[in-house]
Amino acid sequence: MVDEVVVLTTTRYKDNRGFFVESYPAIVGAKLHTTFKQDNLSFSKRGVVRGLHYQWREPMGKLVSVMSGSIIDYAVDIRKNSENYGKHYSFCLTGEDDKLLWIPAGFAHGFEALQDSYVHYKCSSIYNGSYEGSINIFDEHLNIPLKVSKNEMIISKRDEEAISFKEYSLEPKFFKEQQ
Repeated sequence: MVDEVVVLTTTRYKDNRGFFVESYPAIVGAKLHTTFKQDNLSFSKRGVVRGLHYQWREPMGKLVSVMSGSIIDYAVDIRKNSENYGKHYSFCLTGEDDKLLWIPAGFAHGFEALQDSYVHYKCSSIYNGSYEGSINIFDEHLNIPLKVSKNEMIISKRDEEAISFKEYSLEPKFFKEQQ
């Protein structure tokens, strides 16, 4: 299992009719050493901020792609023994770039929509809301440089009131295995 965030690129075949992309070649699943159990599609209006979410019982890895629009995708390492614990990673994904972003279990995930965007997720487990948590994307410790201005931002009350990274650290749900 790949236990770090990875960017993968698909191939777009263009001609005078348009284009074709094999959005999930089986080789990707083999490279990630995972199978997928659930597919999700979300639409987010420009200015929407989601996350940072994680699921600890039957942990969920996510293979994320953007069908149209553009987002800044964020992943935060929440594996207590990791050398990158608390570090965030950001990636711009668009409907034009043919990128797939693998976010393994042990990372909290969120994004902000820079345009109206359709986002597709292939998930390595079934969603279980009873074992889902959220860390506040505005947490100063994480220092995530959101692009959307506060007055344009659309965020759920649940995400806005999520726990701090410090609170998560008191009862972490993930630990990186020592090698």
